[in-house]
Amino acid sequence: MDVVSKAVDSTSYGCACVPTLACQPDAATLRGVSLLKSASVVSVLTLLSRITGMARELLIASTFGASALTDAFNVAFRIPNLFRRFFAEGAFSQAFVPVLAATRASDGDMATQALIDRVASVLAWALLLVSVVGVLAAPVLVWVMASGLQQNPRGFEMAVVMTRWMFPYIAFMSLVALAAGVLNTWKRFAVPAVTPVLLNLCMIGAAWFGAPWFRTLGLEPVYALTAGVMIGGVLQLGVQVLALRKLGLAPRISWRGGALRAAWRDTGTQAILKLMGPALLGVGVANLSMLINTQIASHLVPGSVSWITYADRLMEFPTALLGVALGVVLMPRLAAARAAGDSARYSAMLDWGLRLVVLLALPCAVALVAFAKPLVAVLYQYGVFSEHDVQQTTTALMGYGAGLLGLVAIKVLAPGYYASQDTKTPVRVAVAVLVITQLLNLLLVPWFAHAALTLSIGLGAMINALWLLLGLLKRGSYKPEPGWGVFVLQVLAGSALLLVFLLWANGALAWTQMPDEKIRRIALLTLVLLASGVLYFSTLLATGLKLRQFLRR
Repeated sequence: MDVVSKAVDSTSYGCACVPTLACQPDAATLRGVSLLKSASVVSVLTLLSRITGMARELLIASTFGASALTDAFNVAFRIPNLFRRFFAEGAFSQAFVPVLAATRASDGDMATQALIDRVASVLAWALLLVSVVGVLAAPVLVWVMASGLQQNPRGFEMAVVMTRWMFPYIAFMSLVALAAGVLNTWKRFAVPAVTPVLLNLCMIGAAWFGAPWFRTLGLEPVYALTAGVMIGGVLQLGVQVLALRKLGLAPRISWRGGALRAAWRDTGTQAILKLMGPALLGVGVANLSMLINTQIASHLVPGSVSWITYADRLMEFPTALLGVALGVVLMPRLAAARAAGDSARYSAMLDWGLRLVVLLALPCAVALVAFAKPLVAVLYQYGVFSEHDVQQTTTALMGYGAGLLGLVAIKVLAPGYYASQDTKTPVRVAVAVLVITQLLNLLLVPWFAHAALTLSIGLGAMINALWLLLGLLKRGSYKPEPGWGVFVLQVLAGSALLLVFLLWANGALAWTQMPDEKIRRIALLTLVLLASGVLYFSTLLATGLKLRQFLRR
């Protein structure tokens, strides 16, 4: 989607002419279809990942419930995940992908392969050192993350053991991030999008088969989940390496000191490290917020960390399907547009992404707020997961729902800065939002307990997204296309009717009172969600929004 047609009807988002030969798709339109196709592929495969992830969480919830032991596992799993987000999906990806795309555009594939080799060598050595330190420092890391676990000494000890076993997961996933950056730059989006399914399947197998086996061995069954995590990490890396080998892009990691020093001094590596500096601060600020929230939750009633985690898994459906998919597809193309000096294509892609965010994220936010309890009950209320757990997870999910639009929009707006190799502005915004979020925690936690932690994240995300948007508008990088006012009114009309319908469906049935009627509850939930989709999109069509032309755009 390089150029957006200026012939836009005031009540629609698309070509205003009739389908004559003069209105056949041109090169720009075809690139737009390609962009949508890529985003759709990532979304579909991410949906598969999230479905298997939800199956994983459902099985864990029904098997282990929400207790001090599940809190211990969730804290232990969050520690390597925190570092993974810090290094892999966060600062490293934000710095690596723009430099990789620019190198390929300016210097060709051979120079790009050399850059990949040098960066992989430096990264491998850094990960080896970090993994060793993490295993040794596990007690300190658990205390920093969730000192409240010491209320239950056994839970704290188990968290330390599981952290030591799972910490090397960061090494596998950081190398996966490098491979994904390369594959996405070469427009091979499918493999990076589908590999998280392997982690979910491994953890499902660990909960289903491993937990009973561990019990027969006299070990705590929850330890089986750590084995599932590590096996999943190995498999994800293996699949990505095979994909790189097929493209002839598998990195050649050097373990010799001289080669490592040369890789460190390389201009491309230094450019990435230079960009990683402020990016590390920005990602560190975001993860510091998560660390503080986990610390606070660990001092609340047992189960609080788990309730937030279960809500987080549900919230990840829309954020991954919309935000992550759009961010993955847009980042290398925005970087390429910037490298080519094509500001019109850069702005048009941002506009397209933001319209999709509003079109799809707003109704999802309405659903998470108005229909949270049925979603939690049908998905989680099995085995030892009680009605009380349903209610506590519901309030946490509603907090996320209040800020879902911001959480998704950030995934589109932040790449607008990273593609320009500007990592400093998002950092300044993140620091300010961190302060605001913790002030909200100070105000809200005494009243809403663990639910205040998710609400503060949601509200902070809305502020963050608005701040980033205003920055892009102010610098002139993003120039909104015509028709936004009418488009927003159409989406609001559809969302308002959806809200009324979901509020009725929420109160019409006693969703938590029929845990044994599994098939009936699932069927009813499916019908409500299908009816919600029909109602929302029918309203949009009735107001004149031409969805097909919008998507082609």
